[in-house]
Parts: sequence; structure tokens; C-alpha cells
Amino acid sequence: MINNSLRGIIETARELAEIGTVYGGRHGIEGVLKEELLDLSAQSAEEISLLRVTPAAGSIGTCRYKLKPKQTEDFERVIEVFRAHDIGYFLYIGGNDSMETAHKVAELARQRGLDLVGVGVPKTIDNDVGDSEFKLIDHTPGYGSVAKYWMHMVQNANEENEGSSPADPVLVLQAMGRKIGFIPAAARLADPAREMPLLIYLAERPTSLEQLTDQVNDLLRQHGRAIVVVSEGLDVGELGEVRDAFGHTSYSSSQITVAQKITNHLNQAGLAAKGAARCNVSGTDQRHAMALASTVDLEEAYRSGQQAVLLAAHGEGGFMSTILREPGPVYRVRYDKVPLVDVAASERSFPAKWIAASGFDVTDEFVRYCKPLVGEDMVSLPLIDGRQRLTRLAPIYATQKLPKYIPQADRS
Repeated sequence: MINNSLRGIIETARELAEIGTVYGGRHGIEGVLKEELLDLSAQSAEEISLLRVTPAAGSIGTCRYKLKPKQTEDFERVIEVFRAHDIGYFLYIGGNDSMETAHKVAELARQRGLDLVGVGVPKTIDNDVGDSEFKLIDHTPGYGSVAKYWMHMVQNANEENEGSSPADPVLVLQAMGRKIGFIPAAARLADPAREMPLLIYLAERPTSLEQLTDQVNDLLRQHGRAIVVVSEGLDVGELGEVRDAFGHTSYSSSQITVAQKITNHLNQAGLAAKGAARCNVSGTDQRHAMALASTVDLEEAYRSGQQAVLLAAHGEGGFMSTILREPGPVYRVRYDKVPLVDVAASERSFPAKWIAASGFDVTDEFVRYCKPLVGEDMVSLPLIDGRQRLTRLAPIYATQKLPKYIPQADRS
């Protein structure tokens, strides 16, 4: 969804007299620090339009680089680069950490006398930006698509499990979600009538391997098979974690996955049915499987970027563009603004009321919240010779005016 917000920014900015050249930091804030500013205004309209169906790597890229408070040289460098290139608007697309960065950079610019309008653009598949009351934002662009991904993955996994259950009665599926359960919760969209032998374990509701094994075996005795969806952040003991620059565990880089540890334990403890447990661990495909993107999500991401650039052009800095759901039975949203300082200070949790009393499922109320976000149809992809036609931006960069710079965290 980052590319659709970017598309909304670029295409809207073209129509606004207040805005001149639009640059994109190559790999986010790292590109700003290195003065690698891709000229997005010089790109063809066709390539920009194709951002609608192109994952992030095909445009300006993303990063896992965090501007930490002690990295004062990095912050000063950002201001220096902006001043050198006469940057008047700073729009930063991302999650909680990105919104905090947008806020800090805008505040520092004000202190340094730089006339800079800072606006945040929300994007994260985790749906953890904002507050738990959904007053700051109803949902973040990216979440609707990963929810659709899991709806389809579980539907297809159920067909596989039903067919192969005499030999492989248990299939464990691992979903992203370090500490918040919106992604694994979306598995319930595959079976809103609750006909599948499906268990869903969120990181927010701890369980022991022994308890999980008992619950799986209960399901095996009833149905002869079981599908288990687990959060990558479910606490099952030591995994040999690898951490990223934000201090977050990179579960797909760790020595063993949650799903594999559960599968090993199930097979060692013994199943209440013949055969063995198996596991599937989805990785970054949860973020880049464009064929399974939500058309609702694509539109909302675009409109979110559009709203952000309109805020910037009107001089309304210090805000994040937001999506708020209108009350009533018919799904409708409006695009608004909320203070960046409020977003940066907030942390969303998965509502406890949406976790089923059993602890290993979600409620119908969550399904009603999530279902409109996945849409009713499939995205149409442009193809050439059977391969997807993706955006390929021309390498047209702003002339570098400053000495070379190595970001602080990259110095040995």
C-alpha cells in the first residue's frame, strides 16, 4: 500500500500550484540522509499509474532505519539536506515509528528556522497505528490486504488439510504480528460460519505448548483434523531471536519459528489421530502478494496519500492523514487529520472484547469490523507475456550538493 499512497501524493501534487518538484528519499529516511533524492516529478505518468499494482521495491524502496534521539547528527543532516534542496514539505509514509520520526523532524525544523510542513501518511499491515478506541484512525492502509491474504490462505489450506488429513491431520500456519493480533485474527474471515476445525492463537492471549496440544487433540477427536493459525509473536519459549534496527524481533530471521516449535511439540507429544502435524510459515509475501491485495485497500491508500498532500499544500503541518469509519450498517469512511503528536504518543492493542472467551478464536464483532476491508473482488493485474507489468522508475536524482554522509547507525 505504500506505493498507492505515494501515487496519491504524486498525482495530486501535479495539480497543485503550491507544490513544485516531488522527491522520494531512496529507501526512506536513509535516502534523505545520503542525499539520494529520486525526482518523482520527472517520471512518466504511465510508470506512476503502475504503482497501483507494484509492491514497494519497484518504486522508492523502504527501510528499517530508525532515527533515535541520541542520533543528533542524523537529525541535523536531515535538516541540512532539506535546506539545501529547498524542501518545504515532508510527507513520511509508515507505521508508529515513522509517525514519530515525522513529528520529530518537523519540530526540529521549526527550531532551526526552516519553513517545513510535516505530514504523516499511515501504512502498516499490523494495524497498530493509533489508539485502541479507533478514534485516531479506524485502520491503516495495508491491513485490508493482509487480511484478504489470510482469508484466502486459510480457505485454501482448509481444502488441503481436508484432503490430506489421513496422513497430515494438523496444519500449523504462522502469521505476522509480533505483539498485536490483527493479522492472525483475519483468518476467521475464511470461515465466518465457524464450520472449519480452526484454532486461532493471538500473541495477546498466552498459552502453554501443553494447553495448545490439548486443544488441538480435542479438535482431532471431534473432526479428525485441525488447522492452527498462530501469531509469530506467540510466546512459546526461546527461538534464537534476531532483532532489527527498531529492536523488534525478526521472526522469519530467527533460528526457529513459532510454527515449527509448535509442530515439533505436537509431534513429540503425540496426536489424537494417526499421522503428523505440518507447518507453513508465510514471510514477506504477506506484504507483497499483489494478486491478493484488497481493492478497498488500494483505493483507501491512494486517498490517504491524497489527503496528506492536500494538508501539506494548505500548510497544515503536524498532522497525520487518517481514515475514520462513519457510523451505520453500510461501510463508509471519511478522510481527515489527527495531530502527529497524538499518534506518536499512542499505541493500539487488539481489543480484548474481540478475543473469544475460549482464548483461541475471535468474535463475530471483529469479523464485522474486518470484513469490509477486504473488498468483494480481486485486483486485476496488467500482464506482458504472462508476467506482471511493474513500475520501473527512471534513475533521475537531484544533484547532490552536500558532502557524502554515513548515517550514524551504519558507522562501524
